[in-house]
Amino acid sequence: MKTNIILFTILILFSCSNNAKNAQSETAKQQEQTVYEHDYLVKVGDIAPDFTLKLTDDTDFTLSKQRGKLVMLQFTASWCGVCRREMPHIESDIWQKHKDNEDFILIGVDRDEPKEVVDEYTNKIGTTYPMALDVNGDVFANYALRGAGITRNVLIDKDGRIIKLTRGFKEDEFNELTSLIDSMLNN
Repeated sequence: MKTNIILFTILILFSCSNNAKNAQSETAKQQEQTVYEHDYLVKVGDIAPDFTLKLTDDTDFTLSKQRGKLVMLQFTASWCGVCRREMPHIESDIWQKHKDNEDFILIGVDRDEPKEVVDEYTNKIGTTYPMALDVNGDVFANYALRGAGITRNVLIDKDGRIIKLTRGFKEDEFNELTSLIDSMLNN
């Protein structure tokens, strides 16, 4: 009995030690990351982190395969009220204007939600631009701190470099974004 108690105590101490080491390692990783304005991990001028996600129509979207196109990513979720306010503007002021331009792609990237939820809220809002499913939020976590807020827009040039980052839905910032898209696609 005494031997079992000693072994059990050793196992608990070993487990606690490993948990502490793992927590320290995670803290060190977070401290190594450079956090920019609005909790972004990327900045204007960076090559956008590549990813492949499933779209709600069950096709795959790979960012690096879009080289040669102007790409806008909109990080969103059904629970985000600001996103719901912004999405109709993205639909009318950006998507409807440029959806037929082969040099442009707009992808909504839904964070942490299943396809059924994404389909339901985009149908209610009336958006028609493609939506990607970032089910575990891992793609988002390559662009911003995992727990950081959304809505976020990332505009990526034809060479794969980030040229504009937005956070929230501010009219002047949104107008700058739409003007930049318009000017880049009209040249």
